[in-house]
Amino acid sequence: MENAVLVLNANFEPINVCNLHRAVGLMLSEKASLVMNGRGVIHSANATFPIPSVIRLELMVHAPRPTVHFCKKEIFRRDNYTCQYCGKQTTNLTIDHVLPRHLGGQHVWTNVVAACPACNHLKGGRLLSESGMKLLHIPQAPSASAMYRFARQLPENEEWREFLQGW
Repeated sequence: MENAVLVLNANFEPINVCNLHRAVGLMLSEKASLVMNGRGVIHSANATFPIPSVIRLELMVHAPRPTVHFCKKEIFRRDNYTCQYCGKQTTNLTIDHVLPRHLGGQHVWTNVVAACPACNHLKGGRLLSESGMKLLHIPQAPSASAMYRFARQLPENEEWREFLQGW
């Protein structure tokens, strides 16, 4: 009952991911309908229900504009777990401020990057020009597209791809 189910708004916009228990409850209360069943069926004593992979809400729900939370995990995800100075891909990363905070740099998407401990130590509290280092990519806020927000579940739910593209 812990399978992930993609929830679409009435206009087929992806808005959430819920567990199977919640999805079946929404379908039984007629608040949502089945869009895609690729997982088989659930048998009860009296009935058989399809196991949903994607459901669609019957009524349009006003969902707030999605944003990506500014946190360490999302910075690493945005930078693909890659040091933005040497290009080494690892899970042992730190956060580096391109313009150091003691020199007036802010703690925002456009001033922080993932860095391996060696590069972060090498750069220290200096400017890029002083340290002789260069960034692989200019930091910017990640897109809050459906593909980015729900990409973590895609390997197990490849059938969602068609619903995520274009949003």
